[in-house]
Amino acid sequence: MTNSIGPSPDLASLLGQKSLNQTTSQLQTIESQISTGLNIQTASDNPVIWNIAQGQNQALDSLKAVSTSLSKAQSVLDVSVAAGQTVSDLLTQIKTKVLSGTDHQLDTASLNALSSDVQSLLAQIKRTVDGASFNGVSLIQTSSTALQTLTDADTSSLTLQPQSLALGGPNVSLTLGSGFSTTTQATSLLSLVNTSLTAVTGAVADLGSESNALAAHQNLVSTFQDTLTAGVGGLVDADLAKDSASLSALQVKQQLSIQSISIANSTSSTLLSLLR
Repeated sequence: MTNSIGPSPDLASLLGQKSLNQTTSQLQTIESQISTGLNIQTASDNPVIWNIAQGQNQALDSLKAVSTSLSKAQSVLDVSVAAGQTVSDLLTQIKTKVLSGTDHQLDTASLNALSSDVQSLLAQIKRTVDGASFNGVSLIQTSSTALQTLTDADTSSLTLQPQSLALGGPNVSLTLGSGFSTTTQATSLLSLVNTSLTAVTGAVADLGSESNALAAHQNLVSTFQDTLTAGVGGLVDADLAKDSASLSALQVKQQLSIQSISIANSTSSTLLSLLR
């Protein structure tokens, strides 16, 4: 009667090779996950999860386009608001000059000097408004039109209304040549300055409100992007800490498989030598 203590050397070698092949395949998978940082790289890895992740990535790409559109519109608004505040400040200075011109104690030379200062300030307003554009777009120039920006991935848009602050426009009644040489003219001009100042203040406030609303929506879109990014990461990203531990374990297992094959092969050689 023959007692079988263990598998034959040839069988042990085959089992070792099978174990080595499995371990090598697992090692390749883990190494790929560590190098790419992805647990699911192709549809064959997990069709359902891959499909969900692809949908979320497409939504992310759409939100990037929305974010870019919002950023451009925000830049236009920022430039317009800054220029509008400058125009308001310049009108305040003009008001001071014109108010001084209503003083009946001033002589003609003083009135002319004040009028010259006013015209200089008006020229600054023109330069400010003419230069207030971002990427060729402005909301405060005479030719400005409504600006539309994307707000979501469904092509919905937000319309930003222009507020012309140009001289001689709907909000600024003064023109580049506005001035005075008498206290009576200064008094009449003061009325136009006050009206313009009130209108400009309101227009700039409206631009500021649009800017705040746009910034709030930008934050919302950014939050959506962060949420989607985290969601996709949770679906397809590899657990690097876990994979690193698995890599070490598989490397040890691989070495043991190689040793077991070596031992099995050497046993076969020893048995053959005994038969010689």
